[in-house]
This record gives sequence, structure tokens and C-alpha cells, in this order.
Amino acid sequence: MNNFAMIILGASGDLTKRKLMPALYSLHKDGRLTGGYSILGIGRTPYSDEDYRSYILAELRQFVKSEEQSEELMSSFVSHLYYLSMDPAEAEGYALMRQRLVDLTGDEQPDNLLFYLATPPSLYGVVPLHLKKAKLNSPHSRIIVEKPFGYDLKSAQELNKIYVSVFAEHQIYRIDHFLGKETVQNVLAFRFANGIFEPLWNRNYIDYVEVTAVENLGIEQRGGFYENAGALRDMVQNHLIQLVALTAMEPPAVFNADTFRNEVAKVYESLTPLTEVDFNEHIVRGQYTESGSKKGYREEKGVAPDSRTETYIAMKLGISNWRWSGVPFYIRTGKQMPTKVTEIVVHFRETPHQMFHSAEGKYPRANKLIMRVQPNEGVVLKIGMKVPGAGFEVKQVMMDFSYDQLGGLPGGDAYARLIDDCIQGDPTLFTRSDAVEASWRFFDPILRFWKNNQDAPLYGYPAGTWGPLESEAMMQEHGAEWTNPCKNLTNTDQYCEL
Repeated sequence: MNNFAMIILGASGDLTKRKLMPALYSLHKDGRLTGGYSILGIGRTPYSDEDYRSYILAELRQFVKSEEQSEELMSSFVSHLYYLSMDPAEAEGYALMRQRLVDLTGDEQPDNLLFYLATPPSLYGVVPLHLKKAKLNSPHSRIIVEKPFGYDLKSAQELNKIYVSVFAEHQIYRIDHFLGKETVQNVLAFRFANGIFEPLWNRNYIDYVEVTAVENLGIEQRGGFYENAGALRDMVQNHLIQLVALTAMEPPAVFNADTFRNEVAKVYESLTPLTEVDFNEHIVRGQYTESGSKKGYREEKGVAPDSRTETYIAMKLGISNWRWSGVPFYIRTGKQMPTKVTEIVVHFRETPHQMFHSAEGKYPRANKLIMRVQPNEGVVLKIGMKVPGAGFEVKQVMMDFSYDQLGGLPGGDAYARLIDDCIQGDPTLFTRSDAVEASWRFFDPILRFWKNNQDAPLYGYPAGTWGPLESEAMMQEHGAEWTNPCKNLTNTDQYCEL
């Protein structure tokens, strides 16, 4: 780790103080950052080194969990921080950056560098070219780029061309903090470490799959950003489709970065191309409206009064391969939902011959497997069991595991895990260029359809509800329905106030 330097462009911004510095402090606290490392913050806000250290120290006290705070360790950590006031958009400042790195590392040709772009996406294509001109793109340097990587297929392809002209693919780390979550990675362990599920994990035994990632908050002062993003760019093209890929991918021959990312890319490339019928019947977009004390989206700061930006999207997609042909995947995401939850629900087919009845006089429900990513992280398998007493009445019960039964939730910070992987040169949990383009190739036609059809439906839904009723109707053609996340795991009252 000697002479290692991490350069954060956008070091005075919200992401840096809320996520990056707490993550780096965590690595420092755990002894993952050793030797003579330096962290150089780059931003337009004027700070001296000492002023910046004081600023970050105060933010750490706010954003680091109290039980993890140590004044001695935090003071030790901030002593590794430095700051250079410059505009990352202007090429002239990069010569100053290079000289500062020479001073910090003691190397005339700084080589062991990690750049983190915590900047607005408009600078993603600018910064690498400036780094190249300043000869800061050495063969051992790496660069981390936040989402969104592009706004559509064309812009993603253009960005990829820029990055591969400056860095080799193995030096480019397109970060998505979802993949740094312990419970997201546990989807892989659940699938591939348990032999009893793999024989059932296909179209012969699975009826349909749901992927839900919703929040009980609005856009929180991010109107300017969200107006140019919307739910599809912000959540679906990256987070949700990655959860689909983890659920649907084939088992890698061996588990390493290349084989894992090969299988993810194959899922993206197997997504069934969308048709005119899909645009009109299998994609539902919505926008939250005022409800009680909660503002509507169009009343939020920075949002146009006639905005048609979606804060909710639900859609049906298919995967055209041997394993999944004919199995619909339903995905949804939204702001101002009743609760915050991310989960994958696998609906197995009904038993071929129904012999029993339930209390409602209907046949027992098909089995469900729920993998909860957040909150109340855990796994539930819903099965039918006989109710004690006379007769053979069957009731659905839950076999469940939740991390809180072990005395705590999954440890570790997603950003800390991913930054550490990048420092160690492990790209497994980062998105490769072919996967980015394959994802955009699938979703780009939706954006074009909305752009060319301004009268395409945009449904309002009251803030605090589960979204437009049309998303329920979309599933009924398959005889499916959305699962109520508040009934999936035990001990969920604090998250599900319905």
C-alpha cells in the first residue's frame, strides 16, 4: 500500500461525506488501509488541508454509526486527507493535481492511483481525457465511475469508447453499491451452495418471478437530478436488472471475476426484445401525487409543474434461453411507497394434482421463496402444512431465516467492500462494458417510445400507496399478483405501517 493515493473528484459533495468517507474510515479502522496512503480530495469549494480535515471529521461524527466511532481512529484517518481546490471540468487544473500527487507519493511518475468520480454524470466523459492529457492514466492506476453510466445506449457506448481509450478494461470499475450489499451476494450463495434448489430453478418448476425495490421517501431535494433521470434510469437499468441477473444466471464453472461477469452478461443478452405490445400493455409508469401531508412529485423543488418523469415503473420481461423461456419476470420500483423494501420472490408452480383445501375453501397456494435484501434481511420458504385437528385442512406456513435471529444484521458497508475490492484489483462485483451496453440495448427502446409518444400513459398514484392499479392488471393475464412485502418475513411491523 506504500505510495498509494486515492483521488476523489467531487470531494466536497454529498456522496463523499455521506458514503465515501465513512467507507474509507471503516477500511482504516479495520486495518485495510495500511502504509503510506493518501486521500486527495478535489473540488471547487475552497479548503486548505486542515480545513478539509476538520470538515470531514465533523461529518464522520454525523454519518458513522456511534458504536463505530473512535476519536483516536477518526483523527488518525483524517490525517491522511489532503485537498486541492480546482474545477474537475477544466484541463488546466490537472497539472496541479499531478504535482500534488508527486509531492504526496514521492514518485516523479505516480503509478499506484485510484480515481473516484463523485462528480455529476456530465463530467464522466471529461475527466478521463484530462487525466490522459496529464499522464495520470498509468497502467497500474484504476478509476471508479458512479452510476448512471450513460443516459441511453448511444451515450453509454460513447462513454465506453472514451474510457477504453484512456484505461484498459481491467482498470475501469463501474460501481453499483447494490452489488456490495452482503444480502445481494447471498443470493449467489443461496443458489449455488444448496443442491436442493438448483434442480427446481427453471421453467419446469417456477411459474414467475418478482423483483421489487421500493422506497417510502420522495426525491429528497434532488429534483434537478431526478427530472433528468426518472425511475428507469435511476433504478431499473442498473439495480433491478442486476437482481434479475443474479436470480437467472447460470452457475459459473469456477467463481472468479471473468466467469461470474460472463454469466451476468449472458442474462442481459438473453432478455427478450420488447415489442409494441410490451410498450402498451407490459410497462406501467406512474408518478406520485399529493396525499395528506405528503407532497406530489410536481410540487417538489426543481420539478416542472407539468413533468412527465416517472417515479414508479413496473414491467414484465422475459428471458429467451433454455432455462427461463416462458417464465415472466415482473419488476417494480417506486418512490413514496408504503415501506422501504428490496426483495426477490420466486413463485413455484402449483402441485399437479390438488387433494386438499384451505380454510377459505380454495386449494392451497403454490410455494413461494422470498429472498429479502433489505430490510429484515433473510430468506423465507412458504409451504403448505396440515392444520391440527380433524380433516385435512392445509394452511400456508413459513420456514424462515432472518439475520436478526443471529443477533445482528449483515456487517460491513457496501461502499467499503467495493472500494476495498477495487484497491485489491478484484472487479467481480463491478459492471463490465459489455453488460452496460447489453442492458441499455434492452431498455433504450422504452425511452425512445416515451419520447416519441408524449401521450403514453403516466398514471398518478397517491403518495404512500403501492403505485398505479394498472400494474396489478398487467400481471393478471398470467394469473399473477404482486406479493405484499409486509407479509413476507416475521418482525416487519416497524417497516410496514399499512
